[in-house]
Amino acid sequence: MISKDKLKQVLIEQRISILNKELGLERNVLDLVGKKIKLPHVVVITGLRRSGKSTLLRQIINKHYSDEDFYYINFEDERLFNFKAENFNLIYETLMELFGDKKTFFIDEIQNINNFETFVRRFYNSGFKFFITGSSANLLSKEIGTKLTGRHVDIVVKPFSFNEFLRFKKYAFKPADLFESKRRVELKKLFAEFLVSGGMPEYLIYSDPEVLIRVYEDIVIKDIAARYSLDNVSQIKELYQYLITTFSQKFSYNSLKKFIKINSVNTIKKYIDFLERTYFIDQITKFDYSLKKQLMNHKKIYVVDNWFINNISLKFTHDFGWLLENLVFLNLKSGGTIFYYSDKFECDFVVVEKKKVVSAIQVCWTLSNSNNSREVNGLLEAMKKFKLKEGFILTNDQEDEFIVDNKKIIVKPVWKWLLE
Repeated sequence: MISKDKLKQVLIEQRISILNKELGLERNVLDLVGKKIKLPHVVVITGLRRSGKSTLLRQIINKHYSDEDFYYINFEDERLFNFKAENFNLIYETLMELFGDKKTFFIDEIQNINNFETFVRRFYNSGFKFFITGSSANLLSKEIGTKLTGRHVDIVVKPFSFNEFLRFKKYAFKPADLFESKRRVELKKLFAEFLVSGGMPEYLIYSDPEVLIRVYEDIVIKDIAARYSLDNVSQIKELYQYLITTFSQKFSYNSLKKFIKINSVNTIKKYIDFLERTYFIDQITKFDYSLKKQLMNHKKIYVVDNWFINNISLKFTHDFGWLLENLVFLNLKSGGTIFYYSDKFECDFVVVEKKKVVSAIQVCWTLSNSNNSREVNGLLEAMKKFKLKEGFILTNDQEDEFIVDNKKIIVKPVWKWLLE
């Protein structure tokens, strides 16, 4: 076990490191954190690797704890790799000796300590506040949930939204910009960049593709293959690359067997579930009032950030319409449960809140003579099915409004929809 003197060195260096970390762009989710601080619950901060979890911790420490009233531990530090959960008291005593009596812990990559839930629960019961991060969705959603039922709240850190991207680019957006010609041109130019480059902070800072290729490799190798003791990594990569290449297209687990050399439907389902747990993809299914039918219906997947679509898929050209659709999904995800709708026609998204469909949305790059009937009929069918008075067709740069069968259809650019 690590000596106390060595432990002091590690904890001092870690505190200096977190305080020296740049605050970065203030994240929108920081407002949500402010509301959770008032609760006694453990705040569990999860999200894709390198999406900004540690930076968010730094911002919370600065904004709510004045860079002073906290303890910080980073279990990603190789000097703490063999630390045992039962020895956490040694860390606590050492932190008190170094920094005085505090009641709030910030812990990075807590999943590296086996049975970490035991000391979190013990200290929680004694009145301590915890903010903890980790990259494994499985660990943090299910294992903590088992040990800390009713005692934790989750905050998911995502890549930059378009609004955050604008602030990163030093563009001070004002609502009036949506109507001023020169500013609209600038906004559309920035949106075109965001659509392709995505919102992963490190890539936007360094413009080095290797940064995000490494994120993807770490997800496959460390978060999935190593954690679940999977041997056939090339097979897993083949499946994931196929899914990323054909994202937003309907598939069944059984149909994937035709394209991927995996004969077991259960194995395919398991591999996709692993990737979803890392926050890299989301699956949606066709809407049906029957849960059983929902489970049996064809799925679609969407990817956490457009950059990965452009750089990991096997497509040789950008399909901007699909990129637009992926971006719309990512924005809708925080507003309810998302399905696609299909009957005679198809509607890209219906949003369910409190067991009721509240909106229907189509996405296309351009609404033209060749696709007008398909897009309008798909949207209209969903609107009639769910008794919606209005629906949206989101495009790259078209704006219109018209009535069909007493239903209002609003055509709007995605960049404007995101900012409104």
